[in-house]
Amino acid sequence: MAVISDVFFVDGMRTPFGRAGEKGMYWNTRADDLVVKTIIGVMSRNPVPGDRIDDVAIAATSQTGDQGLTLGRSAAILAGLPLTVPGFAIDRMCAGAMTSVTTMAGAIGVGMYDLALAGGVEHMGHHPIGGNADPNPRFVAEKMVDPGALNMGVTAERIFDRFPHLTKERSDRFGMLSQHKAQAAYEAGKIQPDLVPVAVKDADGAWGLATADEGRRPQTTMADLAGLKTPFRPHGRVTAGTSSPLTDGATMGLLASGHAAKELGLAPKMRLVSFAFAGVQPEIMGIGPIPSTEKALAKAGLTIDDIGLFELNEAFAVQVISLLDHFGIADDDPRVNQWGGAIAVGHPLAASGVRLMIQLAAQFAERPDVRYGLTAMCVGLGQGCSVIWENPHYNGKKRK
Repeated sequence: MAVISDVFFVDGMRTPFGRAGEKGMYWNTRADDLVVKTIIGVMSRNPVPGDRIDDVAIAATSQTGDQGLTLGRSAAILAGLPLTVPGFAIDRMCAGAMTSVTTMAGAIGVGMYDLALAGGVEHMGHHPIGGNADPNPRFVAEKMVDPGALNMGVTAERIFDRFPHLTKERSDRFGMLSQHKAQAAYEAGKIQPDLVPVAVKDADGAWGLATADEGRRPQTTMADLAGLKTPFRPHGRVTAGTSSPLTDGATMGLLASGHAAKELGLAPKMRLVSFAFAGVQPEIMGIGPIPSTEKALAKAGLTIDDIGLFELNEAFAVQVISLLDHFGIADDDPRVNQWGGAIAVGHPLAASGVRLMIQLAAQFAERPDVRYGLTAMCVGLGQGCSVIWENPHYNGKKRK
């Protein structure tokens, strides 16, 4: 008989993230091969027999071409998992990998699964956002959704419209600090342990190895950002320096029940406490994580003051500071994105949710004084999602 179970994030790995497009390092690499690398990486790092994996959930926003064909199943086969392991594909735009995790967590939590792989991929070079979509004309004709709602940069500009105190200067500073923090994390060796190297071939047919995120700009200054164009609106406030770049990459997490973790001698990095999804007006989708975080906190019986570490997806700087502002958290609060974020390392849509979890898990290991952490992100078409995690290393002692 099935029993309610704890759900643990045992481990996670990802590919380095590459610049999308012909000049990016993954232009000649298939999306499904990026997924395969992450599955092999996570499985080789953890003593889990392949035939014990109950399911494989892989997200992609553009489910076509080299990231189509029921990715969870096809990538599992390509990665050498036994043919007895099933898999499926999932889509919640930017929150794809996060939804892979929560879907698998639900199955583990009600005792149906013991072990699962959950992740996501986006090859934005091969599949530009919305490239294969055909939005129903009723969205606009019946005024269900403003035409600008399908342009994420336009939705970010609208956050500035709604909250004038979230100034361009604040947004620029947040974007600059993301670059600086990511560089500092690289220099301290924080990011590299969870990256899976990927063999890549350049335009001339020469092979190389991708070992680091490609799009970082660590020398960014406020003066640099002040002079950038505003592509989404004349005299606007959203620039390339305060937006996540177009990115290719894949992520993977291994989830386990408490029983399976004990049986196999696994050392989980996080315990799932609660999760929530919420919908908001698509025209201002960036505020989505505010209601989803409120829901997740309520489910957990916690308040925002209980969260000791935040990993928030930086789709746009203004989107993150709108959440921080709502909860009374300073733009530069040291608990937030302490190793930088998507503005620096990139946001391969459906893959990003598990990147947040990988970084939070690594930070938990360094911070036994922190009990709870939050991973959260905004989602196209007006959604937000939030997952609250508990640190298994928590010792109840305050940091000196």
